[in-house]
Amino acid sequence: MPQFTRPQPPVFERVEDERLHRKQRLAAAFRLFARFGFSEGTAGHITARDPEFTDHFWVNPFGVYFGHIRVSDLILVDREGEVVKGDRPVNRAAFAIHSQLHEARPDIVAAAHSHSLYGKTWSSLSRLLDPLTQDACAFYEDHVLFEDYRGVVLDTNEGKRIAEALGEKKAAILRNHGHLTVGYSVDEAAWWYISFERSAQAQLLAEAAGKPIPIDHDNASLAHSQVGTHSAGWFSFQPLYDRIVREEPDLLE
Repeated sequence: MPQFTRPQPPVFERVEDERLHRKQRLAAAFRLFARFGFSEGTAGHITARDPEFTDHFWVNPFGVYFGHIRVSDLILVDREGEVVKGDRPVNRAAFAIHSQLHEARPDIVAAAHSHSLYGKTWSSLSRLLDPLTQDACAFYEDHVLFEDYRGVVLDTNEGKRIAEALGEKKAAILRNHGHLTVGYSVDEAAWWYISFERSAQAQLLAEAAGKPIPIDHDNASLAHSQVGTHSAGWFSFQPLYDRIVREEPDLLE
């Protein structure tokens, strides 16, 4: 059998190139979220840490449809919540949540949160996902439940509590709200969000149809080590990126 070396995330010599790369991935992620129906009015945000000003992050401007976002539309927000690049406002909830995630987790580059149908439905059950499928094993013992819903997150103290609950995990279920994911790249964070949404959908369908049989601990842990790594999350996003850029190349403008 021929040997195959799986591609790895790129490494950049110039910070300008890395910044552009992150912004291109970010715009593509928004287009994909729109394509998959993850938008809900003005709710939802994906952020990417700036590679030079690491306490700043790039995010979607408030009130712009995910499916219209281009690289040039993204805004840069500092640690105080001020827009330092761009001429549109930031979603207050985006700043309250993501500023605290990025501060608490210097290892992550990106975080994703929206109000997609199955994620928010699952969140109302106040349960962790079960390892029912191989895909769901990416989150096995690697996600948390944040049970204290207090309305729209507009205060950074609330964002800090979410970040503390997340800890070192890749995903959090926000009860009665939805889910969020983080990653070492935009690609990874976006993929985990998409995969979590589908895993929630699969469990809801399975439990509606009967009594699903979960994967046992040892095999769920093994599958997690195979499909739940940072590189696996990054790689899984690449076909989706190629697809959306080919179909909607204006996102790169």
